[in-house]
Amino acid sequence: MTESMKDDSPERTIAIANVVSDSSAGPVERGVCPFGYGAATAASPDASPQWHDAQLDFSGSMSYGDYLSLDRILTAQHPRSPDHNEMLFIIQHQTSELWMRLMLVELNGALDAIRGDNLQLSFKMLARVSRIFEQLVQAWNVLATLTPSEYSAMRPYLEASSGFQSYQYRQLEFMLGNKNPQMLQPHAHRADLYAATKAVMQAPSLYDEVIRLLARRGLVIDAERLERDWTGPTVANDSVGQAWLKIYADPATYWDLYQMAEELVDLEDAFKQWRFRHVTTVERIIGAKQGTGGTNGAAYLKKMLDTVLFPELWSVRTLL
Repeated sequence: MTESMKDDSPERTIAIANVVSDSSAGPVERGVCPFGYGAATAASPDASPQWHDAQLDFSGSMSYGDYLSLDRILTAQHPRSPDHNEMLFIIQHQTSELWMRLMLVELNGALDAIRGDNLQLSFKMLARVSRIFEQLVQAWNVLATLTPSEYSAMRPYLEASSGFQSYQYRQLEFMLGNKNPQMLQPHAHRADLYAATKAVMQAPSLYDEVIRLLARRGLVIDAERLERDWTGPTVANDSVGQAWLKIYADPATYWDLYQMAEELVDLEDAFKQWRFRHVTTVERIIGAKQGTGGTNGAAYLKKMLDTVLFPELWSVRTLL
């Protein structure tokens, strides 16, 4: 050990302590990463600070916050009650709407890909929608931290507003085939939203387009099923069931259609799990009370669990 390394003089000890404890310089010398990465820069107070060569000045360029419009997003929460927990309630629903925004983008992309017979591209998009539903299932765990007493404190301030009135959710259900013209009425006060949601109801659903795909591939589908009234809910059809049975009986011949079937089953399975978790969260927070939108609350949501989006894909499992 060198003499300099042995230097335990009081003057050296004090000097080291001053460097470590100097509040103006932080826990380490200026310019040195506190986690031990990177080299020290000049200690001059006029020197431009550097952090692993990252750009630090955004006075003339787009920043992260600019790109994501964070000022608008993070100031879009407007609690109406004095209750602390209302912020959780608002953010839970706003983030759900953002995820639904992405699901609609992905489903529209998948529809275009299926119409163009580009199934590989559609598989990626449908899988992403399923993963988003899984994300939303987990999100109920956060809302479930809201107790009945806490929700009761804010509930009067919600008036008649309810997730039942979400136009994005309604468009999502319509795209998946669960159509009901009555569900347009909550949007009648907004001509733009009403028109956009009605357009989704009047167009073939995701499953309708997949059944058209089966016909294009030479599978026998009843003509009336191929040109049905698109504004109604999906109804099981024997010819569709027989087509899926043929595909499942010979996956090697119909591999991409077989994969499509499983992507759809994954999607509906994830959707059902999201609905089920919705029911249990509502029961945990409000019990059997009426929902703010006028429905029977948990009882209404339980009935929705019986809805089947792609009926022949479930019944074919019994036939195999």
